[in-house]
Amino acid sequence: MSTVRRSVVVLGALSALALTACGPTEDGAGGGTDVPPATPTAVPTAPATASPSAPPKPSAPAKPSASAKPPKPGPPSTDPDDDVFPCNTGDLTFTASLAEPTTSSYLLKVTNKSGKPCRVLGHPVVTFGALDGQAKKRGSAPGIEEAIRLAPGRSAYAGLMGGLKSGTSKTVSSIALTMDTESDLTQAPLKASTPGLNVATGNSVTAWMDNAEDALTL
Repeated sequence: MSTVRRSVVVLGALSALALTACGPTEDGAGGGTDVPPATPTAVPTAPATASPSAPPKPSAPAKPSASAKPPKPGPPSTDPDDDVFPCNTGDLTFTASLAEPTTSSYLLKVTNKSGKPCRVLGHPVVTFGALDGQAKKRGSAPGIEEAIRLAPGRSAYAGLMGGLKSGTSKTVSSIALTMDTESDLTQAPLKASTPGLNVATGNSVTAWMDNAEDALTL
């Protein structure tokens, strides 16, 4: 085969290959570029709106248990000192007796005439007939918790010391007594005879004692 003929055969084969490459494929019959179909874009869906929930209903108040009852009061106190009130003049009888003639001192005595106990508090309140003023307190007295508990028929004592005689002192034939009740209770004064009692600035009275000896030695 000559050189010219061999070249023509080669060129023909190359042309056939080119035509085969450019021709339509089986799937793309009718011509045109084989473009893959576009994938459809998904349209976002709006989230479902939650319907508003109804407000919670208030719960009914709990009913008290039928068995819940107020506690019963305890038994009354058996302490014999409970409800023992201060003695006042309506509970007592009163006497005054001369204890020391040279000093004009008197022993004061009160006796519980009531049917219930009472307490004699502090010092007696002693006044001197028609004279102004009262006897000064001599010594200390126990508090209400330690005060003498005076049972019916029992007595308590206090010492009334006479004042020194002077140009200004006076004598009285009686004294009056009321009790310290730590209240504004109105009391009728109890009176006792005290002939020749010298009244001066030094008159004083002790707190209530449970015996006569202690009342006259303070």
